[in-house]
Amino acid sequence: MNKVMLIGNLTRDPELNQTSSGIAYCKMSIAVSRAFANADGEKQADFFNIVTWRGLAESCNKYLSKGKKIAVSGRIEIRSYEQDGVKKYATDIIAEDVEFLSPKLESESKTNNKNTPQIEDDDLPF
Repeated sequence: MNKVMLIGNLTRDPELNQTSSGIAYCKMSIAVSRAFANADGEKQADFFNIVTWRGLAESCNKYLSKGKKIAVSGRIEIRSYEQDGVKKYATDIIAEDVEFLSPKLESESKTNNKNTPQIEDDDLPF
């Protein structure tokens, strides 16, 4: 079984791209705090590359930004590639589900609802 669940904060804004066949994918990175401190008493974190596909990719790109907290469940995928004649490996988390955990800020809700007309209580017919 290949299943992973992580909760962390985005280390950078998501990057939306498309494959040559037009399928949307989004790359992002999260920092996950370790439960313990090192010998010097400093908290440490692990960093994970996350990849989402299709509609989930578009939603992540639209609603997430650096610093936002998310929960990710998916699978680990190890891929290899060649760079300057040297074979390299990369480990990604292929997300099957992403939950947005950061509360929506008031400024964001106003921005997202700017086309909604504002109606005063005095203007209501009842």
